[in-house]
This record gives sequence, C-alpha cells and structure tokens, in this order.
Amino acid sequence: MAYPDGNTRRSFLTTVAAASAASTVATTAIAEDVHELKPTVVPPRPAGPNDRIRIATIGMGIIGFIDTETALKVPGVELVAAADLYEGRRTHAQEVFGSRVATCVDYRDILARKDVDAVLICVPDHWHTRISIDAMKAGKAVYCEKPMVRTVEEGPAVIATQKETKAVFQVGSQYASSILYDKVKELIRQGALGKVHAIEARYNRNTDIGAWQYSIPTDASPSTIDWDRFLGEAPKRPFDPVRFFRWRNYWDYGTAVAGDLFIHLITGIHHATGAIGPTRIAAMGGRRYWNDGRDVYDIIMGLLDYPETDAHGSFTLSLVTDFEDGGGGATSFRFVGTEGIIEVSFRELNLIRVGIQHATANQVLKGYNSVTTFANAQQKAFAEKYLAEHPRSSEGHRSKSTEKYVIPQDYDERFDHFVNFFNSVRQGKPVYEDATFGYRAAAPALLCNDSYRQRREIDWDPVAMKVVS
Repeated sequence: MAYPDGNTRRSFLTTVAAASAASTVATTAIAEDVHELKPTVVPPRPAGPNDRIRIATIGMGIIGFIDTETALKVPGVELVAAADLYEGRRTHAQEVFGSRVATCVDYRDILARKDVDAVLICVPDHWHTRISIDAMKAGKAVYCEKPMVRTVEEGPAVIATQKETKAVFQVGSQYASSILYDKVKELIRQGALGKVHAIEARYNRNTDIGAWQYSIPTDASPSTIDWDRFLGEAPKRPFDPVRFFRWRNYWDYGTAVAGDLFIHLITGIHHATGAIGPTRIAAMGGRRYWNDGRDVYDIIMGLLDYPETDAHGSFTLSLVTDFEDGGGGATSFRFVGTEGIIEVSFRELNLIRVGIQHATANQVLKGYNSVTTFANAQQKAFAEKYLAEHPRSSEGHRSKSTEKYVIPQDYDERFDHFVNFFNSVRQGKPVYEDATFGYRAAAPALLCNDSYRQRREIDWDPVAMKVVS
C-alpha cells in the first residue's frame, strides 16, 4: 500500500523516527543506595527500685513465653506471677523464670495481687475481651495480644473500659512500633510515592507448625488441664486436647487466619498511611490442604477499599494468607503510588522510584497502537502534529532508582513495642496501639471472616467503627 507521498509504510515510519531525533526507548538506569535504619526507641534506665515494673503473664503458651522473655529484656521489668490452664506450662514457667515466680490457674488470682503492675494477656482469642476488661478494672496496665477481640461486637466494650478506667492498654501487634514501618510512613509523607492508590500485602506459611499443627504433650488429660475454664462461654464439649493445644483451628476459640495474620498486615498499613479503616470489605478462601479436623480455612484473600481522608488518598488493599504456599512462605508488602513503590519484607524495604511511564514517539506512532489503524494520510498528519506538540517525546523512560533500607541484624520490633508500652506505664505517655487503634486494625480482619462465611461484601464505617446495614 502506497502512502499519499508515494512512500511505503516502512519509509514513512523511518521518516517519523528521524524527525523525532532518536525515538528509541532509553535504557533504564538503575542506581541503588543502601542505608541501615537505626533504632529510635531507647530502653529506659531505672534510677532505683521505685522505677521497677512488676508484670504477670496470663497464658504461658508459645506467645506467652515469647512475650515474657522479650518484656524482661527491658530494664526495670520483673516477672512475679504467671497463670495457665495446663499444669506443664505452669511448671515450665518456674523452670525458665525461677521458682520465686508464683503460678496459678485462675487469672483472677493474678488480678487480685497488689504486687502486679501490668499483665500480658496471651490467652486464646475468645478470652481477650473478658480478661482485658477485668484487668483494666482491677487497675492493671494491660498488654493484650492481637487480635484485641474475637468478634466485632466485642470492640466497643474494651474501648469504653479503657476510657472509663484511663488504663494503659496496648495491643500486641508490634508493626506499630517497627522502624521499618516508621520509615515507610516517613517516605509516604515526604511524597516519595506520589499518590498511594494500591497496597498489596501477604503473610504466607508452608510448614505444619506454621499452619497450627502444634505439639500436644503426652500428659494432656482432664487432670492436667482445666478444660471447663478453657471453654468459658464457648460451646460446651467433651475434653479434647487437640482443641486445647490447637485452638486456633476452631471458630469457637480463634479468629482463623485473618484474625491471626491479617492483623499484623493491617496494623503496619494503618501505622504507615495514617488510615483508620476501609469502607468496603470482601473475602474469599477455603480449606484446601489442612483437612485435619479444623473448621477454619487455610487460605484467604481479602479486598478492602479505603476512602480518601486528609491523611491519605483513597486506595485498595489486597490481602493474602496461604498455609500451603509452595514458594516457602513469605511476608511482604507493596505500597504502590504514582511515582514509585515501596516493597517491605521482614528485614528490609526498597523504595523504587519510577513513576508513570509516558510513551515515546516510536511507541505512539507505530507498533501496538491505534495510530497504525488510521488512514495513511491521517497517520502522517497525526505524526506531524504529535511531534510538534511533544518535542521531548524521544527521551524515553525516566531512569529508575532504588533506595534500600535494612534493619540491624539483631533488631526486634517486638522489643521496641514493649519499650513503648512500659514507657507509657512509667510516664503516662499515650500508647502506640491503644484500644481504638487495636479495634480499627482488628475489625477489618474479623469482617474478612464474616464476609467469607456469609459470602457477601460488608460495608464498614471506620469513623463510627460499626457495620453499615
């Protein structure tokens, strides 16, 4: 086919390329700067005995021991008591922390002690609300493991109790105190990403222990476990050590994968963006691999829509947790903006600045584009007009730069979270993750469960903190 001036299509495109002065796409340059983040939390140095904080741990399971050991690394903190419903864990608490540590079955015995300043609540999810409220009313500072509540309906009572008692109450989702998410927050506020419009986050596992196939002791029996106290207000069932030691696998006591792991993801995102919650929530998933008697799913994907506020623009959040991840399991975030992205893993974050890529003259005037479907005369007219209006269109892609931020090898954000908690206890400073923050992080995760079980989208009012009918 001939063009109006007698040239072929190939010669026409050659002419366009020459007129654009070199319209081939420029090679992307990658420059990487690596920075080590410095801890910003300074552990307190007690001046004397009056500065000591005496703690007790309620629930000496996996997290109970981890939290206690971490809390005791903070100068001036002393463990005086521990409670657990399994005899073996009470014994082990004294083996690890010393025989001077008092142990008991009933958490109320701990709340009655005058020598306990603060409690760590590390019990199954269905006991969080009851013990938190009782502890605040008993005058104790409270560090409650996530999720703050088991159901959305329980949240307002915990918030009201904190306000009424003015207790120091902090939820134990440590991303709220992490220097990694502090840095994400700083970069977003500086405009490094432009306008954030999408966030992707995942927390995957592919091991049996990671998927809650916890070990069961050989001496587990009604004589070593207070089964009725464990059940509490949950449905009555015959003694079952599997349910006791693997309680996360059952709706009666736990909050499934979303309540355990989405909480961490949402906490980090709320801390970094200043968001207080989504307005629309939808989730799908299922039990695809772990058919071991559990009644909760082992994979879930959630979509959460966040409205625009003074603190941030609107964005859509995609959440995934997979207990059969063939890639080996991973935790990662991608904060996606108009000018770049931030990728976050356990140990580092990468800021990649690129921005929206505008087409070069070559890309506009040939190749996979509608221009090549125009009549020949219109193709030539369009090319001349485009090149006149876009004289710099031959410059191609902007260069890409990457800034990497890594945390020190021995850094532990859980420790920072406890330092912040104990600073609040000593000095009356606001906690980093109070009941309102904790509820606004928990509610979207719990509503993912409701969406999954009810097979519908759920509307949420993040300001009033209630489901919209």
